[in-house]
Order: sequence, then C-alpha cells, then structure tokens
Amino acid sequence: MSPVQLDRHKDELILHTDGVICDTHREILESEVFERLLALYIETLRRKDSPISDSLPILLGGPEEQARFLELLRSLTVNPLEQALKITPIFEDGPDQRKALHQFVEGLYDFWRKFHRFVICHSESGPNAHDRRPFRTFNATVEQLTHLVRGVYRDVCENITGDHPRIYRQIRSGCNMGIIAVAKHWNPPKPYGEPLRDIPFIRQVLVYPPLILDPPMNTRTGQFKKVVENPLEGIVWEKEKWLCYPAQVGPLVIFIYFHQCFISLGSCLANLFELATDEQIAAGPDAIYAYGAPPEAMAKYGELPTVFYEDSRNDLLVAAIPGEDRFGYFGYLKKMILTLHNIRMMQRGRMPFHGAMTRISLKRNMAANIVLMGDTATGKSETLEAFRTLGAEYIREMRIIADDMGSFETTPDGKVLAYGTEIGAFVRLDDLQQGYAFDQIDRAIIMSPQKVNARVVLPVTSLAEVLHGYLVNYIFYANNYEEVDEEHHIIDRFETPEAALRVFREGAAMAKGTTTSKGLVHSYFANIFGPPQYRDLHDRLAQSTFEVAFQAGVFVGQIRTRLGVPGCETTGPLEAARALLGLMSEPGQR
Repeated sequence: MSPVQLDRHKDELILHTDGVICDTHREILESEVFERLLALYIETLRRKDSPISDSLPILLGGPEEQARFLELLRSLTVNPLEQALKITPIFEDGPDQRKALHQFVEGLYDFWRKFHRFVICHSESGPNAHDRRPFRTFNATVEQLTHLVRGVYRDVCENITGDHPRIYRQIRSGCNMGIIAVAKHWNPPKPYGEPLRDIPFIRQVLVYPPLILDPPMNTRTGQFKKVVENPLEGIVWEKEKWLCYPAQVGPLVIFIYFHQCFISLGSCLANLFELATDEQIAAGPDAIYAYGAPPEAMAKYGELPTVFYEDSRNDLLVAAIPGEDRFGYFGYLKKMILTLHNIRMMQRGRMPFHGAMTRISLKRNMAANIVLMGDTATGKSETLEAFRTLGAEYIREMRIIADDMGSFETTPDGKVLAYGTEIGAFVRLDDLQQGYAFDQIDRAIIMSPQKVNARVVLPVTSLAEVLHGYLVNYIFYANNYEEVDEEHHIIDRFETPEAALRVFREGAAMAKGTTTSKGLVHSYFANIFGPPQYRDLHDRLAQSTFEVAFQAGVFVGQIRTRLGVPGCETTGPLEAARALLGLMSEPGQR
C-alpha cells in the first residue's frame, strides 16, 4: 500500500494517501502500514501475556523473529500453511501451532477493526484533482482497501485451516470514512494567511453508516466567552495535522478547522452541515473556528478556554477550543458553530432562536409552520416526532426547516419569516420514539450508545428548505418541567408580547444530562449561544420580532412537553403532540 502517512491517535487510525492503494493481497502485507499494525498488535499481546505466545513463542522474539513471522504471513496469502512453513520454517506444523496461528490472525483482524479508521485522499487543485472525480477516487481507495483487507484475511485464514467458512459476513473491513481533501485558493486576511492558506479543504466525504463512535466526553459544560484578543494569533499550526470543513450554516459560510485528534467528531459534520462550494470558498468565510487548538496556546483564557473573538477590522468572527479530551464532545463543535451563526444573524438584523421548526401539511388543505423554542432536551424534536407518529393518517407532509437553531426575520409588510441552519439533527437517542433510530440507522452516526445522553446525528432536511424563509404561524416555548392541571394546560396562549417575552427571557428548563447542569435551570431565551453575549442587541430584536408576530396574528404560547418530569418522558411529548394536532384542526388557527 502507498499511503503518504499513517497517523494514530488513541483509537483512531488515519491513512493519508495521494489516491494510490495497493493492488494485491501481498502488497497489503508488504506495506509499512501493515508492519506498524502488526507490531502494535504483538505489543498488545505481550502486555496482556496472551496464551497465544505459549504456542507461538516467536512472538516474544526481537525484530529479527518478528520479520520472519511477517514473512510467513506474506507467504500465507498464496500458500497453504504446509507449503508456507517450508518456505519460512519458523515452527513445527502441529495442531496447537495451527490453532494458535489462526487465533492470532483472527485477533489481528479484530484489532484492526476496533480502531476508527479514516482514509484521507489528498490532492492539489486542478482539472485532475480528486474532487473532480470523487466516485472514482473513493472506489480506488476506500472501496479497494475494503476488498483487499477482507480478501487477505479470508485467504490467510483458509490457508491456515485448510477449509472454507460456511457463513460469510460482509463487514466493513477497510475504513469507516473516506475524505477527499484538496488545496483551494482563497484570499485570507493578513493575520490568517500564513497559518491557514495551506490547510486543505474537505470537498467530499464517504460514510459507511451506521457509524458508532464513543468520544471522550458525552456532555458539554459552561458557556462560550467573548474575548478581546484573537485566539488564533500566536498559534503554531502543524498544517499536516489539520483539515478544514467549509460549512454552509444557514446563509453563512464558516471555515471549521479541526485537528486530527478530533477527526471522528470533525468528520461527523457531514451529517449536519452541507459543504460549501468552490465559489463560496474563494469568496472567503463569515467566521473561522479552530477546534483542537494547541492547549498551551489556549491556557491564558482560564479554566474553560472555549472562546470567540469579533475581528471587526476584517469583518470576521473567530473561535477556538483546545485539543483536549475534555472538549471531545460533538456539542462543543456544533454549538460553537451555531454561536457564531447567531451573532452574525443578530448583526444582520435577525433574531436567532434555539429551537425546532417544521412545516406541517395536513389533509383537507390545512398547513402550518411551527417553531418550538426551548433549551436542550426540552422536548422539541421529541414532540414533533410524536406528532409525526400520532398524526400519520392525517399528515400529508412534514418538512423540517430547523432542528436546533434558526433565525426570525421581520419583513417590511409586517410578517415574520423563519430560517434554519443545519441539514442534520444531533438528537438524544434516549428520547426518540421507540424504534425511530433503528428505522434511520442506515444513515446514522451514533455516539456513546452505552452512556447517558447517547446521541445520533442524522440528515433530516435540505439546504433549500433551510434557506427558503417560511411564514411563521405558531411560536411555542417548550416547557419541559411543569405538570399539566386545570390551571396549566398543555398549550397556553400568551395575550401580549410582554407576557410572552417574560417567559421566553426566563428560559426555564429541567436539565436532562446533556450538559453538566442539574435541576431547574434558567438561561436567557433558552439560548446561551450568542444572545447573552450580545444582550442589548438581542433584546431590541426580540421586542420588535414579538410585536410584529402579535400584530400579524401569529399564535404565540407555550407547550408543556413534560420531558423533564419523571415518568412523562414518553407520554409528555405524545400528549403535547395530540394537543397540537387538535389546535391545528380548530377553525381559524391555521
């Protein structure tokens, strides 16, 4: 095999290649990559004092013995064990040795597959670049590697056992993800040109879902701080260790640079944000985010160095988070991106909202555009998904416009339009309707399924829907903590903008373990991602937006999902969905 480089970071293996992968099984075993993998596995067996070495003592030998063992494995790609041992006579062919050798090969195959494996196909820009023929590039690299690894494993095992399997399992034997990374021209402002100009842009991504990851962390803590100095200044960049995911975030383009220590999380952006076009890259970004910055360069920002900076001279927002395990959670990646989006939207006169929006079309020509605002894990997505299940016989179509974050725009003729940000959803696996994640598993990236706050990243909508701008009919605050009784209905309508703004400003929610917060918490507009840092600006936008909404006859209220009430995690969103369906069916409420 001819990769430029093999990098390892804990449980991740990253193959860098110019697009050339070996052609034969023997070439696989003659590669430097395989030699490194073999040495890693033998060292693992030694640390565990594996009983395999009792029958294969050569594994305990030095470099010369390991080289002879490697030659035996190479010979086994084309020869049965009896013949291979005549060529490389390193032990007697007995039943114990044959069994131990077979166990060793099975273990080596499992050892390789337990890593999260990535192929990065590097290319210069031009008419013959990999991004001009991505299907062919992925076939020649990722697909080729899959067939070769699976083939060499089966050939070697059959030559050891002298038998064929009765059951064949076509598992992912090559890599989990493939990336085409190409150098693209853009004209960065002076402070950013030298460190960032040579970092390649991701142009295409190949995913083999379901992809199951277990990042170092499964919760996020604290807020993102605005700082008075550029966090990217003074950083020493190892350019070969970085990639840029140029994301379309609503109407914005954000260049997301991530260090390969976070390659699993960075690659998952493919299920959340559409990649920017070459023309958008050339035009430059609205914001720049470095995820995985050197910790020593970020230490000056205190215990929680999750920071952003407003570069007014270059009309850019800039953010950075250190490359430490404690920030190895997808929420740090996604929420900082959305913070930058929210700030930019406020500066352009739109009010950002933390919530979900969907366009629901019912039979008999009834339709409505609904925004559910609220904190993380307040039942927004869960209620809409329950609505989809509950109203299946009444629904013509449900289109997701925003899953987590969006923005309101007021028009000169007194209407409120809403826009989304992401084409995907990052949702709690625990709170989805039973079986839903399995229905979507062929597109899913699942994170920490064995832990509290297990998450799934799914594509759910298109960029065209995100950018369309839909007229708003309903705005609800998702209340997940109050019980329903005679005075507190599932759905209550606010009478005035002031009454609505009081509830939305208070931002009360029962924490569900998605962050380190516990109990009943309060956050300004249930949105700590930009509005608190620009509170005066946001207050003005919120006041004008809600006034226009009330004047336009938008239904503004709160919906009690009870997702944070023990015992109501499933029934709460279901009953909220039932009430919403009833409200939509009432005359004059569409």
